[in-house]
Amino acid sequence: MATTLNGRRVAILAADGVERVELEQPRQALEDAGARTDLVSISSGEIRARDHDLEDAGTFAVDRLVSATSVDEYDALLLPGGTVNPDKLRMEPAAVAFVRNFVRSGKPVASICHGPWNFVEADVARGRRLTSWPSVRTDLRNAGAEVVDEEVVTDGNITTSRSPDDLPAFCERIVQEFAKAPQSAGAGGRA
Repeated sequence: MATTLNGRRVAILAADGVERVELEQPRQALEDAGARTDLVSISSGEIRARDHDLEDAGTFAVDRLVSATSVDEYDALLLPGGTVNPDKLRMEPAAVAFVRNFVRSGKPVASICHGPWNFVEADVARGRRLTSWPSVRTDLRNAGAEVVDEEVVTDGNITTSRSPDDLPAFCERIVQEFAKAPQSAGAGGRA
């Protein structure tokens, strides 16, 4: 089946302040389609999640540190939002380099809501057609992106969505896009 992920390995890059639903729902859709996911972060242990950026929403266990992780180990990358999460990631050189290298590798990358801020810091937004949460759009434009207000947008290897309201369409699309990528030789085993 074209949309089955058949054991592909997906990195989910997130930090404290991640919007819980934007990590949980896409992760579940990917795992339901056969993907293996790793939560990659800038610190070990757990990251704190939020609901609507303001309310505590529990924690997620970190599987890998971004500083000890290679793009070659994964077939695709997911960047959930939340206001604080991408802001923390853009301050961490290893996270910025991971996003930049992933986009440049041609492997599929997906981001929702405030997550596309990562593309600005990694200098990979220029010339791309992207969408995001409304407050991020000026930053994307200033970074050279063509910004649109659509539920889900795919431009080359990058897929973006605007908000948690778009999660059903976003989840469906990322499963389709991630299924198109060839499985990496390095993604076969869990490190």
